[in-house]
Amino acid sequence: MISYICLTCGTQYPPSSEPPAHCPICEDERQYIGWNGQQWSTLAALRLDHHNLIRPLETGLTAIASEPEIAIGQRALLVQTPLGNLLWDCISLLDEATVASLQALGGVQAIAISHPHFFSSMVEWSQAFQAPIYLHSAHQPFVMRPDPAIHYWDGETLPLFGGLTVIRCGGHFPGSSALHWPAGAEGRGALLTGDTLQVVPDRRFVSFMYSYPNLIPLPPGKIRQIAAAVEPFHFDRLYGAWWQREVQSDAKAAVQRSAQRYIAALRED
Repeated sequence: MISYICLTCGTQYPPSSEPPAHCPICEDERQYIGWNGQQWSTLAALRLDHHNLIRPLETGLTAIASEPEIAIGQRALLVQTPLGNLLWDCISLLDEATVASLQALGGVQAIAISHPHFFSSMVEWSQAFQAPIYLHSAHQPFVMRPDPAIHYWDGETLPLFGGLTVIRCGGHFPGSSALHWPAGAEGRGALLTGDTLQVVPDRRFVSFMYSYPNLIPLPPGKIRQIAAAVEPFHFDRLYGAWWQREVQSDAKAAVQRSAQRYIAALRED
């Protein structure tokens, strides 16, 4: 029995004798089926010609991303706190070298994931580090590989160890979330957003979408919801889900002015 991985979105499925007939994550209008149709791989196959890059971003924050890129090419972020380490978001590839590198940094005490496009091989990561997975309950219909390690939470925030807080923002998915790290940015606070808030090439701004690949916007009410969800938290820096997608300073103001710009662009003449 093999746990197959969708090559378009990177989601791993429960062990089976044959690849799944289809990938509901990719069939959802927020994602897409690859131009070559539905394709599958496995962890064993990916380990043959891929490896993970592990790079520090600042004191207490380390990025993990696969090379060559797998699926949509996101990175995971390891947040270190005095009370344990949290893996924010996830990637499909996990190998012995990655486990050893992260164990040297103190291991992974828990995993929290912003939204379904980053679930990837979360169960493999959980088993490797004996770490619980925290997902907003609105994500449950999108979990393709259920596991007892997955803990669903309700409401608007989930306080975790070391001052970390998961914030439900909604928008991209109803349970789309961000992580507040108060010790980040040399104590000025950092927000880890996946693509719930997407850092754009002009890194003075972020943007918000229902579907990024299909260019489906969110309505103004959803943008106001996202901006309001993060407003109570102090943060000067913002980390997105891909290399260099970072707002290095004045990030809280960047979120608010980005929301205002987005809403203004949607107004009718």
